[in-house]
Amino acid sequence: MKIGIISDTHDNLAAVSSAVNMFNKYGVKAILHAGDWCAPFTMVRLAKVNCKIYGVFGNVDGEREHMKNKAKQVGVELLGDFGEVEFNDVRIALIHGKHERIVEALARSSLYQVVVRGHTHKVEVKRVNNCLVINPGEACGYVMGRKTIAILDLETMDVQILDLL
Repeated sequence: MKIGIISDTHDNLAAVSSAVNMFNKYGVKAILHAGDWCAPFTMVRLAKVNCKIYGVFGNVDGEREHMKNKAKQVGVELLGDFGEVEFNDVRIALIHGKHERIVEALARSSLYQVVVRGHTHKVEVKRVNNCLVINPGEACGYVMGRKTIAILDLETMDVQILDLL
């Protein structure tokens, strides 16, 4: 099973549309958004993908009540500031990752096989003990100049970082 991972979309609708196309092309069965959507219309665009979306809030997400309502309308499961999901017996923590010590503690807790985070806008895939920590970078491309998403294969635990058009 393949999971799509995205973060820091920051209202870049062209990048979100490109991500939708990539996720559909790779046949992901779920998408995890690690926050900084910015506005609800970003969620509406991402919801055009052919699978379920789970997400959390980031530090710049405003209009949270409106975002929660819009998420319900378009079938996005918005989990708050922190979320837990499980696919194929793989437990995943989903957090924006503003506080590095919390990300590190989640990875070291032995509660999760994967921690998905964002916030830094930097691509990072690393192991902390037996936990895979994945930051897909920024989908928006505003800070680092590179628009990226990730695909996690839950069978092999391999992560692919893909550049958006």
